[in-house]
Amino acid sequence: MNKPIRRVSIFCLVLILALMARTNWVQGVQATSLADNTHNDRNKYDRYAYPRGNIMVGGTPVTSSDFVNGLRYKYKRSWKDGALYAPVTGYSSQSFGSSQLESLEDGVLAGTDDRLFFRNTLDMLTGKQKQGGDVTTTINAKAQKAAFDGLGAKKGAAVAIDPRTGAILALVSTPSYDPSTFAGGGAEDTKAWTDLNADANKPMLNRALRETYPPGSTFKLVTASAAFENNVFHSIDDPTDTPDHYILPNTTTELKNESANEPCAGATLKVGMDYSCNTVYGKIGADLGRDKMREQAEKFGFNTTVDTPIRAVQSFYPKTSSADGTALDSIGQHDTRATPLQMAMVAAAICNNGSLMQPYLVDEESSASLTTISKHSPKQLSQAISPATAQKLQDMMVSVVDNGTGTNAKIPGLTVGGKTGTAQHGEDNNGLPFAWFVSYAKDANNNAVAVAVVVEDGSNNRDGISGGRLAAPIAKAVMQAALSK
Repeated sequence: MNKPIRRVSIFCLVLILALMARTNWVQGVQATSLADNTHNDRNKYDRYAYPRGNIMVGGTPVTSSDFVNGLRYKYKRSWKDGALYAPVTGYSSQSFGSSQLESLEDGVLAGTDDRLFFRNTLDMLTGKQKQGGDVTTTINAKAQKAAFDGLGAKKGAAVAIDPRTGAILALVSTPSYDPSTFAGGGAEDTKAWTDLNADANKPMLNRALRETYPPGSTFKLVTASAAFENNVFHSIDDPTDTPDHYILPNTTTELKNESANEPCAGATLKVGMDYSCNTVYGKIGADLGRDKMREQAEKFGFNTTVDTPIRAVQSFYPKTSSADGTALDSIGQHDTRATPLQMAMVAAAICNNGSLMQPYLVDEESSASLTTISKHSPKQLSQAISPATAQKLQDMMVSVVDNGTGTNAKIPGLTVGGKTGTAQHGEDNNGLPFAWFVSYAKDANNNAVAVAVVVEDGSNNRDGISGGRLAAPIAKAVMQAALSK
């Protein structure tokens, strides 16, 4: 071999080695980051190249994959009763990505989860078409529909939980949206997406998990819990030292009740709860102090994110309020804010003898051949209050429904406890109040459900808004549906 040919050969060999090194680097080191890159359109094409798995409610799929045989996308996602289940499923769009369970469970639904490797390999060897796995939710279809129908055209949210396990039985946010309207990549999909995002009523906002509201008088359940847990009171019939006119600490501002005729001066804890006396529970909270109130609120889940697995924003109880602020925080006003999920958790813990269970939406993940790859096991988040305190709170909540502001939630044949709330908001409280109702129901077989409902600006006039009038009937319908009464 002459010298020039030898040099060319060596040069070619170097090029081949460099190419091999680069190929191995890309495949061995960069493969994952390239595959996960959000700008890699191949992932989108692959996601819709074969049928996506389904999201299940009560053994029935509420999603499907339609064969469209497009140039780049072979399948398009669609939903049954899309608006009803959108706060649970979220969306999966060829143009606008995915959200909620469609996003968090994408590995299972798309069939790319490592736990499906054996199944996928078997399908490849047998020539069977690849297909995603299924995700079974905890949602009770009847309870979900009852909450959705009850809220109707109102803005608001409802959450129902099985107190014994933490299983979320209903998760509704209104107004809602149909994810099918922008599942594809056409001009009409873009218009639907643009219109939804421009809608002032925010139909794509998951109010059940992602919006916080002043909880109003429903927060008095937390204040009463703190009073019992700190041994300030021992019985629901213990009298308080509430004055006829309660002036907020270190101010000249009087904290007023809904009506001057309410028997709140010196009222017992039970009477104070029946009539929802601001003065009774505002003074108890101020006397306990912000730290004890915050500690109790945090045992119920405040100041912590909750993953269902859809992440709920933190409900907030302040750490730095002054004494007058603590009095207002203790009746669910001032800086206290809560998601509907959070207040359902409070009711659930009270109903479950003080044990707060981890709320969850996904009961099971399975392959396309229905082989289970994961099954949820209930977990305790905290012992929010003692069983003795829980029993006292249950007695007070039952009294509210039997004798107080929550009579609209009574259900024959069930033990029902509840608490109403009408929360002021806006600058100088000039906005229309939010109507709340948190509750639980038990049947003779100890089956139970806890429910929180909030209705935003549910009436055109301030006098027409109250938790007992607007939110309690919705909670009642959800409890009846969940317990089939």
